[in-house]
Formats: sequence, C-alpha cells, structure tokens
Amino acid sequence: MEGGAAALLVPPRVRRGWFVACRSADLRARPIVTRLWGLPITLFRTEGGVGALVDRCPHRNVPLSDGTVVDGTLQCPYHGWRFRPDGACTHVPGLSGAPGKAHGASAYPVREQQGFVWIWGDPEVAPEGEPFRFRLADDPTYTTVRRTVRAEGSMHMVAENALDVPHTAFVHAGLFRNDKPERTPITCVVEREADRVVCEYVGEARPEGLVGRLLSPSGGTVTHFDRFYLPSVVEVEYRIGTENHILVDAVLTPEDDYRTVLHAVVSVRTRVPGWLLKPVVLPFALWIFRQDALLLAKQTATMQAFGEQRYASTEIDLLGPHILKLMQRAAAGRLTERQTPWRKETTLLV
Repeated sequence: MEGGAAALLVPPRVRRGWFVACRSADLRARPIVTRLWGLPITLFRTEGGVGALVDRCPHRNVPLSDGTVVDGTLQCPYHGWRFRPDGACTHVPGLSGAPGKAHGASAYPVREQQGFVWIWGDPEVAPEGEPFRFRLADDPTYTTVRRTVRAEGSMHMVAENALDVPHTAFVHAGLFRNDKPERTPITCVVEREADRVVCEYVGEARPEGLVGRLLSPSGGTVTHFDRFYLPSVVEVEYRIGTENHILVDAVLTPEDDYRTVLHAVVSVRTRVPGWLLKPVVLPFALWIFRQDALLLAKQTATMQAFGEQRYASTEIDLLGPHILKLMQRAAAGRLTERQTPWRKETTLLV
C-alpha cells in the first residue's frame, strides 16, 4: 500500500505455488511437522518417496506426525489406520472390508529436488509447473552453502527486506554501503511481468563495504540484479568482471501470517579458493540475516500494536509495492488474467 494507506493485519495468503517444506536431510525415518499458512502438515519418507498429509487423522483427530512409517504408509498411533503418501487409507485394523475414499487423509503434491522437499500449497488444485531450480547449486565451479532460518515477519515483508537496497546503508552499515553526505546516482530499471518483478541497477560501482572488498578487492563496476518470482522466491545477483560472482536465492515458506522460514542457497565464485571461502560465507550470511531479523521482528510488533499495516512509499521503494501487488493477485486467483508488462527507470542515490 502506498501514500499512507492502511489495512488490517491479514497479508495476502498465496497458496497456488511450490513451497519448500523442509531440507531433505531433515526428513529421515520419523515423520516431522511443518506449517503452511498456520496449517500443520506431516512429512514422512517411504521407499517410494515422500508423503505430505494434513497432520490430523480423519478418524479421531490425532496428529499423524506421532505415527510410524509401516510398509510404505503412515500408521496412526491411535487406532492403527494407515495412509499412503497420496492420502488414501489402505488399512483399518479390525475392519472386515476395505476402507473407503471418505476415510482418506488430505494430501499435498510433493517434489524432492536439489536437497529440498517441496509441497504444492493448494491440495485442491493440481500443480502448475515444477518447483524453482537453484541454477548454480550443482555447479562444481561454485562454492555453495545452504541454510534455513526463521523471521518474525510476513512473507511480503521478508521478501521486500531481502531485495531492498536503501536499508543496507543503515542496518548493514559498513558491510555493503554507508550513509554519506555525497551519494552517487545510479539508474534502476524495474520490470514487472505476470509472475515476477526484476530490478537491474545500471552503472553501480563496487560497494565500498566489506562485502564489496571481499568480492573484488580491485574495485570495478557491478552487474547487479534483484528478482522476485511468485509465489515466494527472492534472488540477489552480483557480478564483477568474469571471476567474481555471487548468487543468493531464498525460498520463503509462510509458517503463518507473520512467521516466515527462509531456505537460502548461496553460490559464490571468486579468486579465493572454495575451501578457504566456505568457512567464511555461512557465518557472514548469518550475521547479515540476524541484523535483518531484528528489524523485521520490530516492524511486526509495531504493526500488531497499531492493528494495521501502513506504508508510505516513494519511488525508491523499488520492489516492495510490486511484490505486494503480485502476491495480492496470486492470492485472489487472478494470475490467469492477461497482464501488460510494466517497466520504469528510477534514479537512486547510493
């Protein structure tokens, strides 16, 4: 919302899309629980793949996550009902006949790729397309680290924060940029399509902060893109010359309206050898995230105290308003409407 407009504390709940449910390594013999828009979902692994069911047995409302994987099914701990990954009930102990369709559990479509388990957010609608692919995660010439963290903020707030340049001079002062009396103008080209918004920063010099000096000690001009893809992927890309490249992807999973999980994949290639770089990348990324998480939690607490969202935006709030618009359209089921591509150039002082 712009110009001081306000709304109640209900962010757009985008359901039709692929969301990361967990890391593959976290799902072993025992079922685990994740949440999507406040709904508990149990994940379980069988020899044939992964199942994702609403964490409630349809028989007597016991959490299926307390159950056990038996012969490729999830067995309820209360009466022993068994459910396949597609939710069908295959066995009811003591029942002489076969269980019917009405005895099944609600199931979510699942994909497992690149070390993550994904679920389609609306079990009532067939999946459209496939989950997002991390384009450099499997490239051996890059050093890649993965991390899962949580933030007290809505999916929109977390996405905007991840792609917002102006705050870096204050929240991350000295790491990316600094607030200074004289700033350099750069051109920001924002383009929005039906399912994404992208900003290219043209003519940006290498940031003077610690990150920029590590990426390119000799300076240079940066190729910098910030991208958002529905339903919940944020991407930051920096490139200086041919040797220095960093790509940060994060899939945002809304546990509820104001608690968001970030599943981040950071791929880096520089002159520094990967074995030397890897111990530095993760602590550094977590340091930056903790600074952002503190501000997001305070932002959420303030909005809750006033009982509303209220944003007064300017033209240098480059991506946040567009992300909100895309999420609102997706939540309303309007993605199939024809959209005219949108493009605008803005000057930002950095």
